[in-house]
Amino acid sequence: MLKWLFRLFLGVVVLTIVGIIVFLLSYNTVLRNTVQHEIRAQTGMDADIGSLKVALASPIVKLKDIKINNPPAFGGVPLLNVPEIYIEYDRDALAKKQIHILLLRLNLAELDIVKNQKGETNIFSFGQLPERHGPARPLTAADIKKQTGYDFIGIDNLNVSIGKVRFVDLADSRNNREQIIGIENTVMKDIKSPSDLGGLVALIDLRSNHFFDPFLGSKNGLSGFLERLGIAF
Repeated sequence: MLKWLFRLFLGVVVLTIVGIIVFLLSYNTVLRNTVQHEIRAQTGMDADIGSLKVALASPIVKLKDIKINNPPAFGGVPLLNVPEIYIEYDRDALAKKQIHILLLRLNLAELDIVKNQKGETNIFSFGQLPERHGPARPLTAADIKKQTGYDFIGIDNLNVSIGKVRFVDLADSRNNREQIIGIENTVMKDIKSPSDLGGLVALIDLRSNHFFDPFLGSKNGLSGFLERLGIAF
């Protein structure tokens, strides 16, 4: 009887260890598949994430080779190509329902603006522009909490790289063109609200050589478009 109980106990221990090993080897894959599914469910766009790693021993999230495609109405052609998103966050703050990012590194290799056969442009069709009353105002931490339920403490270090922007006309490929933005490892510190990104927006405008003007309907480029959304920098 004791020998049988010992074998049972040993079997349970072995199965538990194997289960833990399988979990450690596969949980990031499960998370990756879940994120891809949620992007599809929320936006209708197919997403392919090369890898997603959430460290168990340290508060680090790594995403590699993220590709998001436009919905079928825009030919399913690429929308975003993001080689890397790297996040180091404050674990204690998160437990208090606070967002405090110690380091966010974002590498956006390509953004595609697509005009379909009906003459619709993807960046406008993903959602109707809200009607703005009065002057634009900066987004605040209170706005973020209202949308997410979390207090936004800030981003201590933001490292941004942006490669290029492409325009794709599905009705006439002769209109296709691209613009190199060429921002590499631009570092911004102490981001407390989206309005602190005004310098980055201005840099993108400067590097874009008025690429956005025809699509955004503004002589002020990206910043002018954001003002139409009610966002001031």
